Amino acid sequence: MLKIFQILFSIIAVALAGYGLFTEDFQFQAYMTLFLGLAMLMLGLQEFKRNKKLTRWLLMGVFVFSIFVAINGFMLNY
Repeated sequence: MLKIFQILFSIIAVALAGYGLFTEDFQFQAYMTLFLGLAMLMLGLQEFKRNKKLTRWLLMGVFVFSIFVAINGFMLNY
């Protein structure tokens, strides 16, 4: 189940990044960062199941940072 969410969030993030790259319209950049952070959360939860502590904490840190950046982006855009 986590793998499905990880793939789904990654595909959405790549699609939004591709849209911004090709159209040079970066209004969805905060959404891209949000979905990328959620993909990192899914990876961190998978590492939690494998008992890899260092990788798990690193991915959780990336998740928290990306959520912070996404919320900042939402505040600045609207």
